[in-house]
Amino acid sequence: MQMPEIYQFHALLDGVSPLIWRRLLIHSDQTIADLHYALQIAFEWSDSHLNSFRIHGKDFGVYHTGGPVFDEVAGRVRLAGFHFRLGERFIYEYDFGDNWKHQIRLEQILPGAKQTVLPLCIGGSRCAPPEDCGGIQAFQQRRDEAPWRAQELLEQIAECARERNVMALRDLAEELPEIQPWLTLDKFDRRTVNRRLRKYAAGNQDWRWLRKGTR
Repeated sequence: MQMPEIYQFHALLDGVSPLIWRRLLIHSDQTIADLHYALQIAFEWSDSHLNSFRIHGKDFGVYHTGGPVFDEVAGRVRLAGFHFRLGERFIYEYDFGDNWKHQIRLEQILPGAKQTVLPLCIGGSRCAPPEDCGGIQAFQQRRDEAPWRAQELLEQIAECARERNVMALRDLAEELPEIQPWLTLDKFDRRTVNRRLRKYAAGNQDWRWLRKGTR
């Protein structure tokens, strides 16, 4: 029996600088739903918003209550059925409010291999924006302001400590967990992503989680 081919996709978050991207491997006989969940895990999204793929002029996606109804069930649409060409691109959109668009490009078609557990993330750069942060402009503005706010916050905490102002210290301390994710956006933890992808591949629902401090 011939093994299914392996697609190597490059996923780039559109319109954000510095670039935020992921490189994923997925079997050709896996589905649009599998690709959706792989992208959710790889970008550390929460799958709590609407989504859609635009491929060959048609919309596909995993249905969410209140969202668009697609002509085909995502879990039955196999990637091989699109007969992608090398270098072909399509769009994946997540959260129609913040409007995160991803450019997906097929980089390679690799021969199948036995006992290969996919999806798998083999590369990436930078954390994706926190959920519900308001879109590209709001994200980039808050990201750029975060180091200055962190410095200001530390100075205010030091002043309150000198004055032994406990009430003010408590208020300032509550802001620390909110600002922390904005100070580590240059880091991408591929090992954690792949641990979650392995759970997804095994059918373990523990792959679902929300990024700490981003809601």
